[in-house]
Amino acid sequence: MRVLFVCLGNICRSPTAEGVFRQRLSAAGLETQVTVDSAGTGDWHVGKAPDRRTTLAAQRRSYDLSTLRARQFVAEDFQRFDLILAMDTSNLRDVQALRPANATAETDLFLRRYQLALDEVPDPYYGGEDGFEQVLDLVEQASDALLDEIRRRL
Repeated sequence: MRVLFVCLGNICRSPTAEGVFRQRLSAAGLETQVTVDSAGTGDWHVGKAPDRRTTLAAQRRSYDLSTLRARQFVAEDFQRFDLILAMDTSNLRDVQALRPANATAETDLFLRRYQLALDEVPDPYYGGEDGFEQVLDLVEQASDALLDEIRRRL
C-alpha cells in the first residue's frame, strides 16, 4: 500500500500527516508494508524543511519531522501511489487536474474520507500556534481511521 498526503506548500499540513502516520504505522508494526510520502501542489518550498511552527508542534507530541523536505506533486504520483489524500478541496482539485487518463490511484479529502467533524484540514500558516495544534488533533484522528482502513486492505 502506498499513501501520499497533499497540501499547498508541503511545509505544514501534509508533512504533519506524513510524520503522524509514519509513527502510527511503526507502532502497529506495518512500516515495511506501507509507503508514505507527502507533497505540495505549489512549488514555493521545494527542498525546504517543514515550517518551524509545524516542527515544534509535532515535537511537543513526540513526532519527528526533521528528515522531511518539501516536494511538488507531479502527475507521475498517480502511478506511484494507491491513495492520494488532500488536505482541502482546492488541493484536491489541483491534484485531480493533473490526473492522467490511465491513473489508478484513488483520491479523496483526508478528513472527509473518515467522516470527521470537518471535511478539510485548515491551513495554519497565517494563524497562531493553536492552528498547528488543531492540525495535529485532526490528523491524529484521521490517521487512526486510515490505519484501520489499511489493516482491512492488507
